[in-house]
Amino acid sequence: MKTIKVKKWLSNIVTTVLFATLLFMAVIVISSKASGGDPSFLGYQLKTVLSGSMEPRIHTGSIIAVKPGGDMTRFKKGDVITFKASENKLITHRINKVEGSGSNTRYVTKGDNNDAPDLETVLANNVVAEYKGFTVPYVGYGMEFAQSKKGTTLLMIVPGILLLIYSVVTIWKAFREIEVTKKEETPPVSN
Repeated sequence: MKTIKVKKWLSNIVTTVLFATLLFMAVIVISSKASGGDPSFLGYQLKTVLSGSMEPRIHTGSIIAVKPGGDMTRFKKGDVITFKASENKLITHRINKVEGSGSNTRYVTKGDNNDAPDLETVLANNVVAEYKGFTVPYVGYGMEFAQSKKGTTLLMIVPGILLLIYSVVTIWKAFREIEVTKKEETPPVSN
């Protein structure tokens, strides 16, 4: 009787984990497509770090949480911002110096791992978000893969297929147990 309860308990855990994985992947994929490529969570955008300019604090391949919006002239020396550089490429660097004020605010930025400040100052209008200190190392590689067509397909289909296979196996085992129970309960036929 204990082994049946343990099997049932394990079955429920596996089903819950597979279903939660499927839902999580669906949310990530849908939110990343809806937001134009970067998933959002509780008002924060998750960005993938593609270079080592901010190491050792932020490793290449990490994901970081940035908070978009607000007054982009509010930042001070030491803050880490994400901004649009040439060709609409996003960069996350630390502010080394603030120049000007109001609508003329410009930031001199530098990657923590770089020897010199960036060549061009950043206009406050080009600041996209502020880095809030949340980093998950190396998950960015997975996020980049998830945003590709192959990744989206794989991350949506594989958990669904695993859940379907697990359901079929569970149903098949239940039918087998019913058949075994019927055979045990059926009295032998006498001639």
